[in-house]
Amino acid sequence: MVYNAANKAPEALTDTQSQRLIFAYKTAALLIVALTLPWSLYFIWIGQWPIAIANLILMALAGVSSLLIRSGRLNTALVVCELTLVIFTVLYTLMFDEPSEGAPRVTHLYLLVLAMLGYIGHLRRKSAFQLAVTAVSLVAFVALSCTTYAFPFAQPIPDDVRSIGIWANGILSTTMMCFGIYAIQREITRPKGMALELSSAVRKGEMELHFQPQIDLAGKVLGAEALLRWQHPKRGRIPPGDFIAVAEAAGLMPLLGGWVIQEACRTLALWGDDPVLRTLTLAVNVSADQFQVEDFESSVLEAIRVHGVDPARLKIELTESVIVHDLEPVIAKIENLRAAGIRFALDDFGTGYSSLSYLRQLPLDQLKIDRSFVRESLDTDRGTALARSIVQLGLDLGFVVLAEGIETPAQHAFLRDCGCHEFQGYLFGRPMPAGAFAEHVREATRTASQAAPALRLAVVDWPKQLRERGGTA
Repeated sequence: MVYNAANKAPEALTDTQSQRLIFAYKTAALLIVALTLPWSLYFIWIGQWPIAIANLILMALAGVSSLLIRSGRLNTALVVCELTLVIFTVLYTLMFDEPSEGAPRVTHLYLLVLAMLGYIGHLRRKSAFQLAVTAVSLVAFVALSCTTYAFPFAQPIPDDVRSIGIWANGILSTTMMCFGIYAIQREITRPKGMALELSSAVRKGEMELHFQPQIDLAGKVLGAEALLRWQHPKRGRIPPGDFIAVAEAAGLMPLLGGWVIQEACRTLALWGDDPVLRTLTLAVNVSADQFQVEDFESSVLEAIRVHGVDPARLKIELTESVIVHDLEPVIAKIENLRAAGIRFALDDFGTGYSSLSYLRQLPLDQLKIDRSFVRESLDTDRGTALARSIVQLGLDLGFVVLAEGIETPAQHAFLRDCGCHEFQGYLFGRPMPAGAFAEHVREATRTASQAAPALRLAVVDWPKQLRERGGTA
């Protein structure tokens, strides 16, 4: 697969997110703390403990938000910022901000700030709950700002203090609104900026392939899957989950996929000179956009010719999104490349659009059982039955069946008993650079060769062992 979605942490802040955006959020949170602390101390000094406690709560939430941003949980920090504004405005308005002729309420100044926080959160992670909280809060704020109602146990702030607070709230809300505008601008332009960087990353040599082992029933490494990684000169390693979607939206997948094919063939040529690696196969994932390019077949065959590799050692993995297009051209391309010796696999089987009619018509060699079925195969009876049925379907259709995403020996044993031919997952090795992968294969080969004599002796002597135990051969 070109990228590995399992490696992505959904909420963890990644290297691709602008440090200036992080600085903006942290500055806004620290600004709340800086402006709230003096007021808290002042209200403690004059003995108005309720409003002092409310300000301390506000300051604590802002501090928590800053810590969350520092630890990388930007989405959670956004929710905390929203909660901070809701608590602050509701408590302040109902209990302390009783309007008068000389000092009107100013809670409406935070309406745009709250709306911006909700919109930024929606940009980063589509959340109906977050939008609902934002909408309800906006309605509540408007209602509170337009009424003179005060909480029955309110302790109104004296007008001379509230008149200063009007200026403080105005400055704070305006400052936060500026940070919100800046944050929105960064979020909107970030994908475009990354797309521009991606288009030159291949030329600058910033892309690299990592390799995850694929093993057979005996535990022997048969080959690997090539996984694309981006080593940015300033941001460090960028997870594929952060740039693949940008590449798809910008139409850059044919460019990245073409580089992967070339690099895969170059790697196979290097492996051909190594007696331990020369028989290994290499699987690459091809996106629908790349596969639909008119000269896809010729580009793959040209890469094989230039690097002088055996076509049978290259395996192309198609996602199920490829087959939603007109099926006849897809079949024609697959058959042309298979005629040259290249093998084909259907990746992430069971999660997309595949049907029995597609599987019957497509000239495939292998089915890859999606990791979601592997993960749930031992959790419930339904998950076990579903995984077993999917494997059996592949076997009945005559495909080589590979299960990916295996993380535990129990999963491996179950899928082996189901009839899977090949396996892939963290249990056998994580994605690793070319050098580390080559050493991994050599170590596995040495281990297997050392175990082979003992295994042969056990096979030869097992009738003797049975007789000694009183059994029969």
